[in-house]
Amino acid sequence: MDPRIANTTLGNGVQILTKQMPHVRSVSMGVWANVGARDETASQSGLSHFIEHMIFKGTARRSALEIAKAFDAIGGHTNAFTAMEHTCYHARVLDSHLETMIDILSDIFLNSQFAPAEVEKERPVIFQEIGMSEDSPEDLLHQNANRHFWGDTPLGRSILGTPENIARFDAQTIKDYFNSRYQAERIIISLAGNIDHDRVVTLLAPRFETLPKGEPLPPRLTPASKRHCRIHSKSLEQSHICLMTEGLSSIDDERFALTLLNTLLGGNMSSRLFQKIRESHGLAYSVYSFISAHMDTGMFGAYTAVAPEKAAAAVTMILEELHRLGSQPVETEELVDAKEFIRGNLYLADESVDNQMVRLAQNEIYFGRHIPLSETLSRFEQVEPEEIRTLAARLFDPSQLSLTVLGPAMDTKAIQALITV
Repeated sequence: MDPRIANTTLGNGVQILTKQMPHVRSVSMGVWANVGARDETASQSGLSHFIEHMIFKGTARRSALEIAKAFDAIGGHTNAFTAMEHTCYHARVLDSHLETMIDILSDIFLNSQFAPAEVEKERPVIFQEIGMSEDSPEDLLHQNANRHFWGDTPLGRSILGTPENIARFDAQTIKDYFNSRYQAERIIISLAGNIDHDRVVTLLAPRFETLPKGEPLPPRLTPASKRHCRIHSKSLEQSHICLMTEGLSSIDDERFALTLLNTLLGGNMSSRLFQKIRESHGLAYSVYSFISAHMDTGMFGAYTAVAPEKAAAAVTMILEELHRLGSQPVETEELVDAKEFIRGNLYLADESVDNQMVRLAQNEIYFGRHIPLSETLSRFEQVEPEEIRTLAARLFDPSQLSLTVLGPAMDTKAIQALITV
């Protein structure tokens, strides 16, 4: 166990994790709830994200303005995010303001009032956020792709929820959902920076040990992916393309090979897709591959945006690179470069208090233990070219591929002929 890492579990199950980084002057803190959009029914879709907004809208001690002023007055940064499987409320401040940060974050997490007047003020803000995502072709494409790929399941729905749901959620609904989901055994508090673990526990324990344990959540069901080839017509300058296949879970033993495969395919500027589609053919400004992983399943995909008349050519080029990865072992030099790219990114992230705070919590959520950086690096080093080729051949089987396209009039028949559904 890294002597800089400490873990205390309170009597009710709340976990407090810290990593001491004495060479910095900052501290990052996150209050994590191991519950997210995936735990919502269709009628509840959007509640977790609505709660994320409402957490900052006032407690018995502080108004929304006072919360904002309190962080600004100490030069701190605070925010929150909702994911499919967890939600996080986080902040970063100078180490001298640790106690203030803990007081504010604890207050808003434990004592938010969800006042009806504040709910009504925040509702149109969320409508605007939904509108922003729909105005972004790239965001809208990924929303459509998720919906087609995962179907009418939580993984296929938007984390933001639907306008219809947002319109009917009232203060009591939001408060009841919060109380039923944000229970002690689902809470992890992680901190990284220039801190002392015992002092952190002394500050946090009296506040969080009163949380009730609560009842178990309904089990998460693993949805089956749905093969599709869907082309959506929209008046845009470009055709936005997402080619996808079922990927791996967050805890799959092959995740190291998949991360390397992603780097090789479209993870950086020297990747195959970037060099072929952008550098060699000049078809796109944006092109990348991505991993979307969950506890029990995942998606792997590639994205680009091109002129409508070039859409079929772009899809063909992506398919060619998928086939090449599955049929030809990666050259040793290319794999060494990909490993070094990942190694560099991991070491750079290791110097960030925010990244270390996230790493502490996510390792606990997904693996139930701290995973040393050396162990992670060793697993990447062990990946061989044949492991990547075998994985690519399995994932990129033409019979498993799906395609979503969004854009103006294009050669639909030529595109559809490339994907057999």
